[in-house]
Amino acid sequence: MKKWPLPHPRLPKVRTMGTNLSARGTRRRTIIAAGSLAIVGALALAGCSSSGEPATGDVGLTFMNQSRGQEAALTQLAEQYTKKTGVKITIDTPGPADYLPKLQAKAQSRSMPDVYSSFDATQMAPFYKAGWAMDLSAELNAGWSKNFSPTVLKMSTFQEGNNLGVKPGSYSVHWETQTYGFLINPALTGMSAEKPPATTTEFIDALAAKKAKFSIAASQTPNIIQGLASNWLTDAEIEATLNGKVSWKQDGWRNAFQFLADLKKAGVLANNSIPGGQDDHPNVESSFFTKSMGAIFDAAPGVSVGLRTNPEFQDYFSAGLPKAPGSVHDPRSPGIPGKGAVINPRGKHPKEALAFVKWLTEPEQQAVFAKTARILPSNPELLAGTDIPGQLEGFAAGVKTMQVMSTTFTPDVNTAIKAESQRLVLGEVTVDDVLATIQAAQDRTS
Repeated sequence: MKKWPLPHPRLPKVRTMGTNLSARGTRRRTIIAAGSLAIVGALALAGCSSSGEPATGDVGLTFMNQSRGQEAALTQLAEQYTKKTGVKITIDTPGPADYLPKLQAKAQSRSMPDVYSSFDATQMAPFYKAGWAMDLSAELNAGWSKNFSPTVLKMSTFQEGNNLGVKPGSYSVHWETQTYGFLINPALTGMSAEKPPATTTEFIDALAAKKAKFSIAASQTPNIIQGLASNWLTDAEIEATLNGKVSWKQDGWRNAFQFLADLKKAGVLANNSIPGGQDDHPNVESSFFTKSMGAIFDAAPGVSVGLRTNPEFQDYFSAGLPKAPGSVHDPRSPGIPGKGAVINPRGKHPKEALAFVKWLTEPEQQAVFAKTARILPSNPELLAGTDIPGQLEGFAAGVKTMQVMSTTFTPDVNTAIKAESQRLVLGEVTVDDVLATIQAAQDRTS
């Protein structure tokens, strides 16, 4: 296995943020609809309260962490920071399934952590609108932006008029770059990293030939559909659909959903269904890393999950989404800023929290995350000059061409895609039915 080298001692200056674009968030989803009026109202009410009495004595910060895959690296760095500054850092890791419900409970009880993990933009928008996130734009423009690639900065910034109703600004910073694709077990599928399937047809045929199974969580269906649709649609055309300017009933979207139906028809979809629920994706990943699943749809952070779940299992590889028959373009992964942090401006120590997060995103600390958690860094020099571990190479290859959207799925559309994908593979609806339902959801929120 290749090792991450030490970071370059000096980084070139990069241009600060250009066009503001809205963040897509990290890969985990839950069944909670963060866009619902009840949650927005509750968080807004909680956000109006004061932060409490001024702090006395030693400074202590709490970081509520969503990712178990980065827990070891984050704990190591927190201990290092405490020795360096005397600021005590407490890491709270409830796990991906429980993270968002616990964060909502913290907001409603006005006991938010000082720092917390960034998440899917659709799910995080209520926290941002309620004032639980510091706008970091001024700090980034003052020089902090040099630690991140311009693309990651664009993806993690909300533009004017974004479809989630968030005030323009940057409310999170990220030490990971995230793309999507397949994780494949060559022993079960007969596929190889040297010659991965060139087309979706080859992928399905290879699974069928070995009687291997494929799985995707319902929470991940919006990402695979967006990725597959890029075989026929440009980024601008995808963005126009998400903004409600053009119809979902285009052939690109129709062909993308057809891939799910083709998996079911070929008999390679595990249990002939798409699992859902709060822990749907962790369960899918577990099935792969315990070697009971031939291939799964996943994001780059899945490699860090594998390292934690079954460190002895190394003989697998990642691959980007293959071309589809009749495609017009090369497929492109959705681009998402991965692991990162949000700072609570109403905490007792916002200045100290800001200083800690700035330190976490420096190249030396990003290198620790990359090596220990096995993730793709967001620092451009680290990403370009690093020997990538074998399991990440397929994901890393998608960074240069990944989609960079100025918008994301609205909550209603996100929910509709997940539900309709499940109904499609169960044979309850046709692809045209799916598109009609999603278009209705888009019309309600555009």
